[in-house]
Amino acid sequence: MNIEAAPKDVGTPSSAWRSRADAWEFLGYAFKQLAKSRTGTGGKTANAALAEQAARALSLLHAVEIYWAAPGQTAVRQLRAALDAGDFRTGLELLRGLAPMVPGHGGAAPLPSRGHGPAGTGDAEDDGGGQAPDDGERPRFDVLVVDDLTAEEADSLKADLLAQRRPGDAFTYELVVVPSYEDALVALLLNPAIQACILRPGLVAESGQPLGRDLRAYLSTHTAAAPAGARPLQLILALAEQLTALRPEVDVYLTAGVSIESLAGSLSRRFRRIFRKQDHLDLHLSLLSGVAERFRTPFFTALQEYSRRPASVFHALPVSRGGSVVGSPWIRDMADFYGLNLLMAETSATSGGLDSLLDPHGSIKEAQDLAARAFGSHQTFFVTNGTSTANKVVHQSILAPGVVVLVDRNCHKSHHYAFALAGAQVSYLDAYPLDRYAFYGAVPLASIKARLLEYRRAGRLDEVKMITLTNCTFDGIVYDVERVMEECLAIKPDLVFLWDEAWFAFARSHPVFRRRTAMAAARKLVASFGDPYYRDRHAEQAAQLWDPVTGRPADDEAWLQTRLVPDPARARVRVYATQSTHKTLTSLRQGSMIHVFDQDFEERNRESFREAYMTHTSTSPNYQILASLDVGRRQVELEGFGLVQRQADLATSVAQAVARHPLLKKYFRVLTSRDLIEAPFRKTGPAMPHRDGLAALADAWEHDEFVVDPSRLTLDISRTGIDGDTFRHRYLADGHGIQVNKTSRNTVLFMTNIGTSRSSVAYLIEVLVKLAESFEEHRSTTAGAGRRRTPAASDDGGTPPLPDFSRFADRFRRDALCPDGDVRAAYFEGYKDGSTEYLFAEELGARIDAGLDVVSAGFVTPYPPGFPILVPGQVITRKTLEFMAALDTKEVHGFDPERGYRVFAEPEPAIARTAGPERGESQLV
Repeated sequence: MNIEAAPKDVGTPSSAWRSRADAWEFLGYAFKQLAKSRTGTGGKTANAALAEQAARALSLLHAVEIYWAAPGQTAVRQLRAALDAGDFRTGLELLRGLAPMVPGHGGAAPLPSRGHGPAGTGDAEDDGGGQAPDDGERPRFDVLVVDDLTAEEADSLKADLLAQRRPGDAFTYELVVVPSYEDALVALLLNPAIQACILRPGLVAESGQPLGRDLRAYLSTHTAAAPAGARPLQLILALAEQLTALRPEVDVYLTAGVSIESLAGSLSRRFRRIFRKQDHLDLHLSLLSGVAERFRTPFFTALQEYSRRPASVFHALPVSRGGSVVGSPWIRDMADFYGLNLLMAETSATSGGLDSLLDPHGSIKEAQDLAARAFGSHQTFFVTNGTSTANKVVHQSILAPGVVVLVDRNCHKSHHYAFALAGAQVSYLDAYPLDRYAFYGAVPLASIKARLLEYRRAGRLDEVKMITLTNCTFDGIVYDVERVMEECLAIKPDLVFLWDEAWFAFARSHPVFRRRTAMAAARKLVASFGDPYYRDRHAEQAAQLWDPVTGRPADDEAWLQTRLVPDPARARVRVYATQSTHKTLTSLRQGSMIHVFDQDFEERNRESFREAYMTHTSTSPNYQILASLDVGRRQVELEGFGLVQRQADLATSVAQAVARHPLLKKYFRVLTSRDLIEAPFRKTGPAMPHRDGLAALADAWEHDEFVVDPSRLTLDISRTGIDGDTFRHRYLADGHGIQVNKTSRNTVLFMTNIGTSRSSVAYLIEVLVKLAESFEEHRSTTAGAGRRRTPAASDDGGTPPLPDFSRFADRFRRDALCPDGDVRAAYFEGYKDGSTEYLFAEELGARIDAGLDVVSAGFVTPYPPGFPILVPGQVITRKTLEFMAALDTKEVHGFDPERGYRVFAEPEPAIARTAGPERGESQLV
């Protein structure tokens, strides 16, 4: 934090946690130094300058502490009084007393240092003497009260509620009292420790706080304003809707003075409970109960209880309860390393409350239901062998031989293998290329619409069953999910969507990111389809896009140029999302989830989904992974917002450091939205919206076709003269212990996550500076010798353009009008005796130059970039060979360097083709 420039208003929400923590930390330093050496001399002494900086920090805290229970504005006023009086020792003592309450994790409440039983069950630790556990040992949260109270009234309310505390309470809480509608929204945006809101009739509309420009812009543009001249109840109802939209996990309560019986029946949807003002005990218990419900982890708790019971094992799994380990002189170091609890919790039993993953009716079923609530789905299913398996489950449940699936060719290889298993006709879509950086973006909506219209022209739209897209991509490109589904449903009302959100599970926890998740978009569409205004919009558009006489659609160009509105009477919202919980949230490796929001699931997919789940799920699932998914869901609901807000802000701080440091910006550059998203797909201007504040971020995520996940940093290393793979291994992993899992020819991808700390970010910046210094030194020592392999100029590495999907060979296509092919037929034909041969690139090139079609018999997937360059049945082109030749990656799945490419033995006759553009598919004639 720059204390010299500390604002006096509430500034950018995304970095408020960091500014606040820095301000409190600086005050501790400042008062300690001031107390050590006081000076009686006049003028601008060092002490005077330090006191001025402390005053600025207190000005910042005065603006934001109203939204936190502790340390709070009272502490700020006391510190300011001590500073003004020159009583630095008193201020220092006050700060020492506040130390347990000073923010350390982005404003999150302290977590227990020892384990507790399920909250609300009376299993919280107790010393046996009837004393409450130390507050530092219990999770603490903040409760927001919205009412325009005087200081005395607020203190009285706090005293009344806190007097209800009991020794056995599993949690402790403090109250944050704000007067207005606007202040309530700001509090939820700034303070992640808030777990409940109490709305009271005395609230007013506008804030009296000096809100910063970013907050004002966000509130005015992206939240509904307080209704002008509204009665108290109308204001309360509007606020309840907005609070739930911002933080759906937070419980909202209403306290009213009169006629609560008449309110209860009509308002139950908006509030967890309604109370009379005097019902302090019931309100207190409800606050604890609401948090306890989110804290509850049915399967994790059942597994803990099982591990504590005495048992004799007379079935499978010798490792269970440490039986084959703890008595062995040869492998007991396994128990030393992992701990006995892991072995005690290992079992193949489904008794004792542990439940069966394949037929859940107990603790696993409860855990999955809680996950569905947390992620906004109709149903959620746990997967213990990764999102690769989750994808196969969904595809097998929806697809069948003969139906068509549209899919981004750049998606994870698990989808492609799933198509080979399911037997669907695959119609590949091409994402826009980023040739300079050797990876793809995402598939433009115009391309998706054009493909659907192509099938409609061919009379085959009824065969199209499903579309699969990756949101967000490995490199952080995020779709406008709602718009894609909306416009696709206008062409094909029963289209099923699978969004591969392997890298996007965290997005549910942030109000801006959430709107681009599959589950949130599906829920929004269902709400829109029930709106009479939406039906009117569709009717008006249909009059323009359909000929009323012939009943035929207008020309395709009109459909492509129009933002389409589906018929809400016909459109069905059938949406699936697969998420790698272990990639971006807390879970053991391979812990994943399938989220379902399918209006027709019970009628059309329940049985096939069940069979697909049985097909791909192990009968011996790892219980530790299941338990971690249960715990990870708890964390999402109780602290996800703060953690995700912090992860994005830390990434932005890295980007700013690279852009500002004179040496770093000489050799590195963090790619921005302008680099990663082509101009036609961006309506807003900022290169890095998150850097410009919450309002700019929300603008981009609302209006742009594609946006970039701000927690991902693609670092352009072209000017170092080092390729990405070498930089990753030699300079980062081997040299400094920094792990990344994706590079391209000239980029390295860094990702912050909910576990990233400020220290790790500082270390990354430090390492980059050291590397830049070494490049600079190398450059200076070799310049005289004429060797300048580390220039401060662009070096793109000479990578040829990324190859688009060429086409399927004729014998694997259904017709010449549409591009889909039968991957399954090609896949299995490739394993018939004598059907394939191996050719090196030179031999392949010669055949291609001779006008022959050479067809791949398998998948070829380089890592990086990580997408299949070839799939079974695909015609190999010269572009493919050139791209493969330029890659320097060591890992290529499906390619044998000793034998070459596996292709079908009988090359097909060349197909006459019209000349087309350099990029893009040839046209059949």
